[in-house]
Amino acid sequence: MRIFAEAWFLVFLTILLSSGKMTHSVSYDYFATTECLIEPKKAQYGGGIIANPEFNYSMEGWNVFGKGEIKQGISENGNKYIIAHKRTQSLDSVSQKVQFQGQLYTFSAWIQINKGSENVAVIFKTENGALIRAGRVIAKNGCWSLLKGGVFANFSSQPVEILFESKNINVELWVDNVSLQPFTMEQWRSHQDESINKERKSKVKFKVTYANKSAIKGAKVSIQQTQTTFPFGCGMNHYIVENKDYQKWFASRFKYTTFTNEMKWYTNEKKQGIENYTVSDSMVKFTKQNGIRIRGHNIFWDDPKYQPDWVPDLSPDDLREAAAKRINSVVSRYTGQLIAWDVMNENLHFRFYEDKLGENASSEYFSVAHKLDPSTRLFMNEYNTIENCEDENSNPANYLTKLEEILSYPGNEGILAGIGVQGHFGSEEPNLAYMRAALDILASSGLPIWLTEVDVGRGPCQAEYLEQVLREGYAHPAVEGIIMFVGPAVAGFNVTTLADGDFKNTESGVVVDKLIDEWKSQTAEIITDSEGSFEVSLFHGEYNLTVKDFVTNSSTSLIYKLTKEDKSSGIVQFHINA
Repeated sequence: MRIFAEAWFLVFLTILLSSGKMTHSVSYDYFATTECLIEPKKAQYGGGIIANPEFNYSMEGWNVFGKGEIKQGISENGNKYIIAHKRTQSLDSVSQKVQFQGQLYTFSAWIQINKGSENVAVIFKTENGALIRAGRVIAKNGCWSLLKGGVFANFSSQPVEILFESKNINVELWVDNVSLQPFTMEQWRSHQDESINKERKSKVKFKVTYANKSAIKGAKVSIQQTQTTFPFGCGMNHYIVENKDYQKWFASRFKYTTFTNEMKWYTNEKKQGIENYTVSDSMVKFTKQNGIRIRGHNIFWDDPKYQPDWVPDLSPDDLREAAAKRINSVVSRYTGQLIAWDVMNENLHFRFYEDKLGENASSEYFSVAHKLDPSTRLFMNEYNTIENCEDENSNPANYLTKLEEILSYPGNEGILAGIGVQGHFGSEEPNLAYMRAALDILASSGLPIWLTEVDVGRGPCQAEYLEQVLREGYAHPAVEGIIMFVGPAVAGFNVTTLADGDFKNTESGVVVDKLIDEWKSQTAEIITDSEGSFEVSLFHGEYNLTVKDFVTNSSTSLIYKLTKEDKSSGIVQFHINA
């Protein structure tokens, strides 16, 4: 907290916890765990609309799906569960039919198998035979794992059958404490607002007194937010170097960015041995001049298609030498100037470096990047982890498994790590229930999550869907930053365009500007009460405060920073000298 003042009075600030009152009888629970438990936890929401969710009444309400069989199991502690066995097809499992009536459904169940470890998915089978995967988990023998997911029900008012999928038909599926909870969009939005008020704001009590500690009644306190602490930014590209209108448009809105291509290897070294950082250096200069912070993107990209043209034909030894030069060059050049590095891009979908250099390629480059730039947070960066449950490669469980592998590599234990999920959503309605469940699972790691490349496909509801995604990300307590890969038409952003050729807002641009304004405290003037006090709820960030005492005709100005870490009861006291 920085303070500047010219007055003979004290100002006391008491930081209070937000109350976060519920507006609906059923509140969304962010609970998730990647732990493997000896006994499962209770069903969320008491099971919601699931009949006999904890199998306290044997197998009542449940049926066999496919050609296998089901039976009841009982643990040593008396916990009852259900077993699907003698399976001959991947979908042979336990099932239950439910009537969908809401719009968003959160799902959870505790899963175990009788040997090894396998990927298990929950499936919603509609009347017309469509199979909708709504969540996955890596189930193990000997302990219970939480399968958490969700679905947007654009097939409401019809029966849907819940079942489970494992491609290994030789394992038994054990299921317990199943939950399916419906929400309307209005309820969902209220839960987002509730979480935003709880996670992004604090109630602050101000008390203004003279130096002798007597209260100043009727003092006017002006509160103006000058900066937010939540990073909400936008990608930028090389057009910004020469286009003054683009520069003005960007700097007036965003203080965080990622260069879409200008720090990638295929840009910096198009011909072997000839490095060129001219454009990226110019962009870094522009960001520094305008107080904009940068996520470094990326050191390596595991997709074979996106290597410099000369790289794929290198021998393993030559590739190792070239890659060592690359990482030392780019990281050393920008050490201490960035807030993050995407070390290995999309290494769940692709494995160019693993195939060429060995299974530990990602781990080794995380190690090198950390040694070169130890104070900058290092990320994996992946798509479809929060957008698309159908993509098995990058589901949250696989993401955490790969990240754990990287961080457990010898010497990597102290790495400052983060979770990067891109957020490239299609033109259809986003599955917010699955997005939230995926974020919950990732959050169980305790690492900060960034949405790194958010955009939404073209369609009649693009702006509406963009707002839904951004609100969901901003509301989640584990998300510590959002970067969109969107921008003005003149810079070539043609998936989600925020401004036309004249820099006038598109519908999506209107949404982004609205959220920027909504997620900061509006300038206010408040008169202190008889005790010299008032209470106000403020977004976390930096503020200019001006206190005017009409009795002495004196005033003081303060710079006050309210952070997420201040969300604890206690008193911050400071003295203002004349």
